[in-house]
Amino acid sequence: MDIDLYTLIRENMLGEQHKRYIIYQTGKALHYLHSAELIHRDIKPSNVLVNEDCLAKICDFGLIRSVEDEDELPPVLTDYIATRWYRAPEILLGSKKYSKAADVWSFGCMIG
Repeated sequence: MDIDLYTLIRENMLGEQHKRYIIYQTGKALHYLHSAELIHRDIKPSNVLVNEDCLAKICDFGLIRSVEDEDELPPVLTDYIATRWYRAPEILLGSKKYSKAADVWSFGCMIG
C-alpha cells in the first residue's frame, strides 16, 4: 500500500468520487471484521492504507479483540483504546463493556 488516508486528507489529494469509494471499502472491511465477531478498537484515517488504484485496506490490528461469546469468559476490554478524537462516548466515560458500536462511532468520526 502506498499511503495512509490521513496523509491523503492532509494533502487534499482526494476527489469526491475517491472519498466515497474509500468510505465504501472501509465500511465493507469493518463489516467483515464485525461479522467475524471482532472489534478493531482503533479505526482512524492513519489506520486505513490506500494504493494508487484507490484500493483501501484497514491496518494495525494490535488492539483487535473478539466479541464476548456466551460459552466463554468475557473478553478483556480496556478503556484506553483508540485515538482520543475517535473514541466512542461509552469509552470516554470509562465503560469496560462496549461493543462493535465503538468501531462504528470511530468510522463515523472518520467520515466526518
